[in-house]
Amino acid sequence: MATTTAPQQAAPASPGPMKRIILIVVIALIAAGAAGAGVWFFMAKRAPAAASAAAAPTPPAVPLFFPLESMTVNLQSDDGQQHFLRIGLTLKLGDTATQQALTEHMPEVRSRILLALSNKHPEDLAPLEGKRALATELKTLITEPTDKGVAPIRVQDVLFTEFVVQ
Repeated sequence: MATTTAPQQAAPASPGPMKRIILIVVIALIAAGAAGAGVWFFMAKRAPAAASAAAAPTPPAVPLFFPLESMTVNLQSDDGQQHFLRIGLTLKLGDTATQQALTEHMPEVRSRILLALSNKHPEDLAPLEGKRALATELKTLITEPTDKGVAPIRVQDVLFTEFVVQ
């Protein structure tokens, strides 16, 4: 029997330790870059939301309501009958400084209101538009300066809490 020997193939050389280290370092750099890009992507999406939230206007302050004591006045009458108006008012104010100014000048404010109301006719106050016009007129009366050289009182709105005409 004849034997032939096949040339032996050289076994592939295993990569050297230096090639393995370089391969591991390259993979680590790619993973770190991908992680950094992911973090940047998510932070970039959050930043505009945070900036727009910071740029959004703050909600207005909670209004301060200042109730006045109810008032009863005689109304003008052309029919010879006695007519009365019982009215309750609450003022919507912006701050406590305005409330303090109103408290200090309340007798003067109430006098203005009573004088204005006593000059009204029942027919003028009956429709909704008459009540709205009255609220606007009262707001103007209340905001007038109480003393010369003093800033006007800032009233945001006049609200009716009671309104009875007899």
